[in-house]
Parts: sequence; structure tokens; C-alpha cells
Amino acid sequence: MSEKNREGKRTARERLQEQREKEKAREKRKRALIVGGSIVAVLAIAAVIGVVAANSGGSGGTSAAASPAGATGTDKLVIPSGATDAPSTLTVYEDFRCPACGQFEKNYRDTIHSLQDSGQLKVEYHLVRIIDGNLGGTGSLNAGNAAACAQDQNKFREFHDVLYENQPSETDDKFAKKSYLLELAGKVPGLKTAAFTSCVNDGTYDAWIKASNTAFGKSGFNSTPTVLLNGKNIYADTNNPLTPDKLKQLVATANKGKPAGTATPSVSAPSPSSSASASG
Repeated sequence: MSEKNREGKRTARERLQEQREKEKAREKRKRALIVGGSIVAVLAIAAVIGVVAANSGGSGGTSAAASPAGATGTDKLVIPSGATDAPSTLTVYEDFRCPACGQFEKNYRDTIHSLQDSGQLKVEYHLVRIIDGNLGGTGSLNAGNAAACAQDQNKFREFHDVLYENQPSETDDKFAKKSYLLELAGKVPGLKTAAFTSCVNDGTYDAWIKASNTAFGKSGFNSTPTVLLNGKNIYADTNNPLTPDKLKQLVATANKGKPAGTATPSVSAPSPSSSASASG
């Protein structure tokens, strides 16, 4: 083989090797671009998730929702009422739009108040919004927020009772109207302050109500009212229904041998007749 032919074959091999090297380089750059783009996409998604979490209003994130004064329990989602050192605790999950909750309040309110005011019982309220979810609207949310605002004024119990005394029908989302909630607040002496009005109009505790509703969804309970005495469900057994007298007896049995709490009787809400004549 001539020197010229050998040189030609060598040059061809070199060109082929050079072409292969260029192809490898291009593939390497392509892979680097794909990986880099994927990383950027992941970071962008993470950033979006972070923004959503930051704006979620504390409904399960690391930052808890703003809670009303004196709130207790996990994530401060409980409004307590009555002596903190009462020997028995009634836990109530309720929705201000729920007609069954309204019936419970009608039947048991006076009994519960009496047990509270004698230091026998404290009540822990969990406010939820099942009816908003089932029927639409914001009445459960807005009424719950207003009740939490009343807690800031140390008038939760009184306003709680007024809300149930004036509860609209389940399908009438009247509690969604903040002007109506403020009108009802006028029935509780000293409640309708500038701070309370601002709290209602601003929905200060909306995120707190939503967080409470989320917690209820994870509790294992699925209806309102859910009523527990010292952790035991006492309202679910329709074959052995609860009555006011039975509630008194259950509390007396649970409290046997235990001192009463240091309750100071609260000012009860006006009766329905006086509420109807009160000015808004």
C-alpha cells in the first residue's frame, strides 16, 4: 500500500473519531440541559407549593391560624366555657346552621348552664361548618367567626345562645350576612364594640374555623352535634337517648367524690321573648 493510501485511511479514521467525539459532546450537553431544566422545574414547583402553604391560613400547615382569646386544645381549636377546674368536661362539636344542633341547644341549654354555673361541668366547643359544605354558602363560617369574636369580648356563651335562638332554617343562609350577625350581637349587652364589629367584618377567625372543621374531619366523627362526656359519646345512641335528667345523673356519677370547680355564674343570654324585643 502506498504512503498516500495509508495517509488517506488514517485521515479518514481521524475524521471518524473526531465526528464521534463531537457527537458525544453534543449528547453530554443535551443531557446536562435536560437535567438542568428538570431541576429548575422542580424548584419552581416547590416555590409554588411554598407560596400556597404560606397562604393557606394555618389549616394544617406549620403556622397555626390566629385563635380567639383563651382558646385551648390541640392547635388552640377549642373554645372553653365554664370553670377550668370543673371535674367533668362536655365536648361539643357543633355547626350554627345545623338544625339538630339547634334542637340540642333548645333541649339542653338550661341544664348545661346550671351544671356550668355550679362548677360541675366545663364545656369545650369545637365550631365546624358541615352545612356550608353540604348546601353551599358561608353561614356556618361567618357565624362561627362571629362567635369566636365574641369570645374575645368574654361573651361567647351569651352570643352562642343568641345565635341558636335566632337560627334560620337549614336552607336559609341568613348567617352569611355579617350585617345580620351584627344585628344579633346587639342583643348581648356590651358585645357590639368597634373591635367586635371589625372582627366580624374582617373574618378574623375564618382560617381558625376552617382549621377546626378540618380537624373534625379527621376526628372519626361525622355529624353534628357530637357530644362527649369525659371523652365518651353520650348522644349517638338512639335506642337509649340522652335527656336533661340523664345528663345531670351522668355528671353526678362522674363527679362523685370530686370537688366542684370554682365557677362564677355567667350572665345568661336574654330569653327568646326578650331577645325579640331587643333593639339591633
